[in-house]
Amino acid sequence: MPAYLAWTAEPPEDLDGPWTEARPVAPGLLLIDSTEHLSAVYHALKWSLPDDAALVVVPLHETPKLRGLAPGTTTWLRERTVPQQRT
Repeated sequence: MPAYLAWTAEPPEDLDGPWTEARPVAPGLLLIDSTEHLSAVYHALKWSLPDDAALVVVPLHETPKLRGLAPGTTTWLRERTVPQQRT
């Protein structure tokens, strides 16, 4: 299932949307589990924010390197993305 990383300048009013899970992992940072395409995820989040709130949504194809996020974040990502190749 595709995973998305979203950053919002303000918290969404609600996390109802076209996804199985929207997981807050740090202030303003969400991981989203959805079979929908990027545009559908982006617009659902956009509509849950105030009009002037900044928003970035990107698909995750690989497990990113990360640190200091909510417990279980790395496991959640590894279950939904391809591990990075060692170089």
